[in-house]
Order: sequence, then structure tokens, then C-alpha cells
Amino acid sequence: MKDHDDIQALMAAIGTRAKAAAADLACAPADQKAQALTAAADAVWARRADILEANEKDMAFGADKGLSAAMMDRLKLTEDRIQGIVDGLRAVAAQDDPVGEILTEWDMDSGLHIQRVRTPLGVIGVIYESRPNVTADAGALCLKSGNAVVLRGGSESFHSSGAIHACLVEGLRAAGLPEDAIQLVPTRDRAAVSEMLTMTDTIDVIVPRGGKGLVGLVQREARVPVFAHLEGIVHIYLDAAADPEKALKVVVNAKTRRTGICGAAECILIHRSLVDTIGQGVIRALLDAGIEVRADAALQKIKGTVPATPEDWGKEYLDTIIAARVVEDVDGAIAHIRQYGSQHTDCIVTEDDAVAARFFQRLDSAILMRNASTQFADGGEFGMGAEIGIATGKMHARGPVGAAQLTSFKYLVTGDGAVRG
Repeated sequence: MKDHDDIQALMAAIGTRAKAAAADLACAPADQKAQALTAAADAVWARRADILEANEKDMAFGADKGLSAAMMDRLKLTEDRIQGIVDGLRAVAAQDDPVGEILTEWDMDSGLHIQRVRTPLGVIGVIYESRPNVTADAGALCLKSGNAVVLRGGSESFHSSGAIHACLVEGLRAAGLPEDAIQLVPTRDRAAVSEMLTMTDTIDVIVPRGGKGLVGLVQREARVPVFAHLEGIVHIYLDAAADPEKALKVVVNAKTRRTGICGAAECILIHRSLVDTIGQGVIRALLDAGIEVRADAALQKIKGTVPATPEDWGKEYLDTIIAARVVEDVDGAIAHIRQYGSQHTDCIVTEDDAVAARFFQRLDSAILMRNASTQFADGGEFGMGAEIGIATGKMHARGPVGAAQLTSFKYLVTGDGAVRG
């Protein structure tokens, strides 16, 4: 890979090839696409040493760039994480093919038989930051759904993404599918992103996956439609009827399992009646786990907490920091989340069905959970094999975006000489 002098010409050529590949891919048989993904999975595992070597270069680049510990964790690949990439490719390969699925059908008195069936979107542009596994996830899901994809990974993951992309291309080649179906932009030049955002003739939708800065840039400048993957300002509300053991397990896992992912908890809301019991136990457990707890006035009496500032509400830390606040009841929690949340994922811990129902009904986050760690906010954990992101908008795709969410639909109308009077 090398930098290119004429970015506009480079991107135009990539787009043209992707559009041509999309036309072939839209009618590719399901078993051929599955074969490509299985072969890609085999290639990733066979080349894992090369991928890890490439990742070492990226880790050195990230360290020189001064990335935070959480961002370095997102960038890092291990043999276990490569196994996860392989498992994800195989899981997507094994799924039912969404293309051509009949969503509904009906007959009209006019003699028409009408079917609504899934169809690919066309060419998808994916712009993402440091996580190299997105290369495999996005490539797999776009292929499964019959779409060509143009991948523009972050500068930090340049080498890792290239090594993984080579395995995806090997899979396409093995299955006899066009290699241009999955293309990786071969430059770190940011001008390539600006070009992608205006390629309305060849790219049908853009999926940004990264921090607020990236998503904001895409939403401001894109002329191509966007599936927004905004911040994960994730809340957990501990209700008066919370089970102590569940509260402890859920909160600690939601924050500490991986602090740098979008499903990591960023704020705990604690019912006032729990301040001296469950709330105190949960906060102490977080402190013991090395988490900095930025607490409101009611919780600052817990030794080891740090006073919260107004900026801590509605903050995505992606780090070993969490905000904590006391609320009067479920309605107080709902009001806080409505004001400061990002409609990504929010959770309630309670044994009270009526309170849980109110929380679910009155909040409109893409994912709402009860008594479960928010780290499950992931397409793979939803049975989608992988995800291309968590869409927080309300148009077309919402929540984890898997293969089915990367399709539109068309109507197939059959008559027997029917004419309209």
C-alpha cells in the first residue's frame, strides 16, 4: 500500500469498480457468498502470524501518536481476538441469506399478486477508527447482504486492516466472486474520507463507526445517506427493587470488561433508597476494580470517589472512569437519560416488572436492557454473527446493524393480463 497523489481519481476508480461488483454480487447465490466467507475465515487463521506482525506496527504507531490506554486496547489484536474474527466470519457465513427473503405477500382483487422482498442496498462505504476487526465484520456483513463495500479504516489500524482485508479478498477469489466487492482504501490521507462523503454516483450509504468527532464530521459533510453510529453514553439505573447480587455483577461487568467499547457503562443512576446499601457496595466494587468514580454530592461521602462536575453528565469516557448520581425514582432516571443520553443503550436493574415496563416504554434508546450487562450491546451477542455498528438514528436501521439491516426491499408484482379500469 502507498499514498496516492490524486486522491479524487483514486476514489473515483474505487467507486466505479465497487458499483460494477455490486451488480454481480446482488444476484450471487447464497452458497457462493458463504463459501467466500468460510475461505476468508480459513485465511485469517492461517495468516494470523502475519496479522499479529502487522498489528505490532500499528500499536507502535498508536503509541507514538499518544493514544489512550482504552484506544490502544481497541487497536490491539491477540490470537484470541483473531479467533473471535474467525468465529464471526463463520457465524455470518452460516446465517440465512437475507437477499430475496419474502417479507410479506398478498393478493389484490385486481388479480395482482404482490411480494415485498429483501434486496441489497448497493455499495456501502464504511469509515471507521482504530478497531481492525471492523474490517472483517463490515466486509462479511456487506458480502452476506449482497452489497459491495468500500472500507476506509483509521490511520492507526492501517497495517492490521490491510492484512485482514487481504484474507477477505482471498475468500472472494476462492469462491469466484469479484475481488472488487470488498475494497480497502489504500491510503491514510484524510482527503479520501472527504471524497467518499460526496460519491453519490457510486456509494449508496455511508456507515461511520468511531468517536463523536468522526461521526459529526460525516453527518455535517456527507451528501451520501448516513447510518449514524453516535456516542455510547450508556446509563444503568439501579432501582429500589434491584437485586443486590445482580446489581453488583451487571454494573461491574458493564464498566470493566472492556472500557473502550461503545456498550461500556458511563453513568450509574442510583435510587435514593439504595445510597447506603446496594449503591455503596457497587461504587466500592468499582473503586476496588480501579475505576475512578465521579460522584454527585449525595455519593461523595463514599471514600475514594471524586466530585462530579456538570460536564460529567452526558460524557462518553471510553476509559476507566464512570459518573454516579442519585435519583428519586424511575422517572428521575428517565428524565436524566432523556437529557444526557445518546439513545444508544440504557439499562435498568430491578425485580419490579411495572417499573421495568415504564423504563422500557418511556425511553427510546436503540437498545434497552433489564438485569443484563450493557456489554451485550453487540451484533454478535444478538445472534447477528457480527455488526457493522450500532445505529442510533431512527431511519431504516436501528441498533446493531447486521446483514438484514443492510438491505432494502422491492415489490414484485405478478398479474395474468391484469389491466386497470
